[in-house]
Amino acid sequence: MFQLRTLDDLTATELDHLLTEANSLLVKKEFECHSQKSVANLFFEPSTRTKTSFEMAEHQLGLHVLPFDVEHSSVKKGETLYDTVKTLEAIGCDAVVIRHPEQAYYKDLEGVSIPVINAGDGAGDHPTQSLLDLLTIQQEFLFFQNLNIVIAGDVRHSRVARTNARILRKLGARVYFTGPPQWMDEDITEGKVVSMDEALEIADVIMLLRIQVERHEETGGWTKESYHETYGLTEEREIRMKSGSIIMHPAPFNRGVEIADTVVECERSRIFKQMTNGVAVRKAVLKRALSLEEEIV
Repeated sequence: MFQLRTLDDLTATELDHLLTEANSLLVKKEFECHSQKSVANLFFEPSTRTKTSFEMAEHQLGLHVLPFDVEHSSVKKGETLYDTVKTLEAIGCDAVVIRHPEQAYYKDLEGVSIPVINAGDGAGDHPTQSLLDLLTIQQEFLFFQNLNIVIAGDVRHSRVARTNARILRKLGARVYFTGPPQWMDEDITEGKVVSMDEALEIADVIMLLRIQVERHEETGGWTKESYHETYGLTEEREIRMKSGSIIMHPAPFNRGVEIADTVVECERSRIFKQMTNGVAVRKAVLKRALSLEEEIV
């Protein structure tokens, strides 16, 4: 049974297959599905892009999406995540997509017999976001080996940073980090910390991160303006970036804080391209999880 908890679940062959499949699915968007399979999306944290991206992917694959609203479910009566998923399994649901604030929540679902697709676990992993990031980089450069990737901002609290750093290193990229010192994490950065101005000189890709205020125990002691001037990608810094380099951000982005308003949609920005790729990546993951290869036309 195909599970996607972290990208560590995937072999190199499976990773390459998913990226190739996602790229092909960008062209063909609608399918007729004969499987009648059902999926439930369990989002225990707010989400716009990931949730709607999965919903669009499920719609385009012709899957049945079981409505699930955490606020009006038995979770509010104290039901555990395991019992919720076992219930969905028992009534015929074929797979679940889960975002949860608890890191590695999927370890509590070992007795579940349907595919679990991780849509983000606390500050742990975000495998489908990382897959769409990889697809975006691959479309641009064709390869990962020796690319300089700078991950900028709130590294410590970011599941995107953690997942991307690990997989990009495996693929041969050189991964650097920049941001406030208290948001660096040696377990992730491995000493590869540079200033934002140094990042401009080396980066083929600058991957900005949202400031995750909801995970902070105390304020950083700066204003939005001072953060932008010290650690953000300002208009002046964007102009100084290497020729051919690109800007990425998993969004939601804080305009005028980690990124200048005018830079969000500048020529080198791939932020909205990432969102487009997200639907294709999630279709590829759902096809694999539900073994739909023979059931959609």
